[in-house]
Amino acid sequence: MREKNLQAALVTALKQAATRLPDDVLSALKRAKAAEESSTAVRELETILRNAELARREELPICQDTGIPSFFVTAGTESPYLPIIGEAITEAVRTATKSAPLRPNTVDPITGENPGDNLGRGMPLIDWEIVPGGEISIDILPKGGGSENMSALKILLPGAGIPGIKRAVVEHVAACGGLPCPPTIVGVGIGGGGMETLRLGKRALVRRIGSRHPVPAVAALEAELLELLNEIGVGPMGLGGKTTVLSVHLEYAMRHPASLPVGIVMQCWADRRARVRIFPDGRIEVS
Repeated sequence: MREKNLQAALVTALKQAATRLPDDVLSALKRAKAAEESSTAVRELETILRNAELARREELPICQDTGIPSFFVTAGTESPYLPIIGEAITEAVRTATKSAPLRPNTVDPITGENPGDNLGRGMPLIDWEIVPGGEISIDILPKGGGSENMSALKILLPGAGIPGIKRAVVEHVAACGGLPCPPTIVGVGIGGGGMETLRLGKRALVRRIGSRHPVPAVAALEAELLELLNEIGVGPMGLGGKTTVLSVHLEYAMRHPASLPVGIVMQCWADRRARVRIFPDGRIEVS
């Protein structure tokens, strides 16, 4: 019964993520529309908002590319649900592919075979963080191929410092143009190693638009990058305008003295997210 309840909640969350833009994303898009001076940018944002409205009302996917869902699990060691999380996520993906519906997006890179259920070797993508306590939080981030293709790893020399990080992010987003379907959300990982910094950048994307990192210096860098990126003029769908980026979210880890890795992970305007929380008393909440 416990596993069935969890699977049902995860299927609900996967459908919600595919069909309903979170309120913070809708609010950010509406603010962007109000701030735009270009009629082309306003028209593009109106189309985006209309699409989101229809998807929510008709319970249809916001985009034909329903992405590959990443699951960021923050799991308390005392939760009795911990041993069944992996299997519950796998079965929920299989079920949601048929019922949500989700487009079957996993393809074998060697043979080209598509199993048809969004599973296969290395899938689903689950990122684990084990913490004390009895609560589990599962953040779901369906990531489309267009924005994923625009993600990048930059290995800077340590002497580049914060100015080098800012330059790398601004140059990369400018070079992407309209390909990641702006206005985007940009997740930036700093430090760790090459693999870790991209993981940090992707994990940063699950935060709500408008939230700021709890470390003041990092929060200030997020705000500065947001301002810089919106000065480049790429605009909605790459057609020009004041809003290229809706939000910038940073996460960081300690680095090697000889290396300054920066992971830049792009998310399109369809910033689809959902969260499943399992409380110590067994209650399950989808938001």
